[in-house]
Amino acid sequence: MKFSRIAVALTAVASTFLVGQAQADKLDDIIESGKLRCAVTLDFPPMGSRDAQNNPVGFDVDYCNDLAKVLGVTAEVVETPFPDRIPALVSGRADVIVASTSDTLERAKTVAMTIPYFAFQMVVLTREDTGITKYDDLKDRPVGNTSGTYEAIALEKDVKKWAGKGSFRAYQSQNDTILAVAQGHIDATVVTNTVAASTLKSGKYKGLKVVGNAPYVIDYVSLAAARNEYGLIHYLNLFVNQQVRTGRYAELYEKWVGGAPVDLTVPNVYY
Repeated sequence: MKFSRIAVALTAVASTFLVGQAQADKLDDIIESGKLRCAVTLDFPPMGSRDAQNNPVGFDVDYCNDLAKVLGVTAEVVETPFPDRIPALVSGRADVIVASTSDTLERAKTVAMTIPYFAFQMVVLTREDTGITKYDDLKDRPVGNTSGTYEAIALEKDVKKWAGKGSFRAYQSQNDTILAVAQGHIDATVVTNTVAASTLKSGKYKGLKVVGNAPYVIDYVSLAAARNEYGLIHYLNLFVNQQVRTGRYAELYEKWVGGAPVDLTVPNVYY
């Protein structure tokens, strides 16, 4: 009988330990570690880039810092090219993706995505000497885009659908894509309105121009975390909500983009 009571007691202790372990999640780990590692793309101004002192800056960088602040931890920006965003999260190099990641169903098979925290309109960027005046003019032209991005997937799909003499090339970074247009390797690309405005304003690439919108749906982008980290995802959703309700989203939009912020309410959808 004595041994039975001891066994029962040990089982109860073990069960309590296992329940405690099961309840702990990534949110707890981040708070206990005192550090939040954000995967951020730093060649995508004004969302992410480096200043003259080589410090990470941009909307996404500030968003990461805001999240770290409310968690009471220090933010660490993990520079992550677009194609490496999900691998950085899955491999454990980052805790959260804060890198203008489109909320596609394909990505949601691998990672968990929040409600939208930003939205983009897509435009056509070309050279002044191409004769391109609208999106339909991209048929039979050499075009390209940054691998893994929403606009790259949409543009390559259209190139295949057109089935003409046109071609599509994928590039590793946004800078590589824009440079390819400027140097004549491709005739045009599709970029976000924010990237186009930032590129033309910089004066870094001569002879480029925007020739109207691409016929894509608004690109809503989300934060992302590991698919099974429900506590963290719930927290991130509430954080995005609070950023809008407190006016911080509008403040960051004015700082990095300018003008009235894009409405994050998806038409005919409940959030």
